[in-house]
Amino acid sequence: MTAEPIAGHSSRWPVPPQDGYTVDDLFTLPELPPHTELLDGSLVFVSPQRIFHSRMIDLLVYGLRSTAPRELKAVREMTVVLDRRNGPEPDISVVRADAVTGPDLTRFQAEDVLLAVEVVSPDSEARDRGAKPQKYAAAGIPNFWLVETAGTDQHPVVRVYELDPVSKAYALTGIHHDRLKTGVPFPIDIDITSSALNDL
Repeated sequence: MTAEPIAGHSSRWPVPPQDGYTVDDLFTLPELPPHTELLDGSLVFVSPQRIFHSRMIDLLVYGLRSTAPRELKAVREMTVVLDRRNGPEPDISVVRADAVTGPDLTRFQAEDVLLAVEVVSPDSEARDRGAKPQKYAAAGIPNFWLVETAGTDQHPVVRVYELDPVSKAYALTGIHHDRLKTGVPFPIDIDITSSALNDL
């Protein structure tokens, strides 16, 4: 279902359909800003990001790509289709390599994602801590990382979660300040100190 503009309405944005947007709309509406997400049928526009956000994504993507087995790929800022009304864009996803089907690919299905990573920004804090993890868990994505800053020095912190198959919710399995070391979704050992971040 696509939105119908109101006659005489001067806004360049279409009026949402009564039941909200769908994933199909997310990929067919003209002139959406880059990195627009769909949550519960609503379009979410991304604010300009801080340098911490960009560097942290680079640091983690490099670390993941350098250790991932051949059957897995680390990708940044790609839409993941959870259901017809939810198409968030994790900052990083680890996906099955066979899901990367060509250069024109615009989205992944939830079942192809083994890890979703969100780097918290001031404007996305509530979504990154609340709505998105719940939706990733409900869609069966087995691993989730939440990346923030902590302390007076604003050093990176990565909270690692695994999906509990009984509760269908994420359980915290580790909080990493200087070194991110975990065995899932594959053996990972990444220096996440402020100096590693600032060296980028």
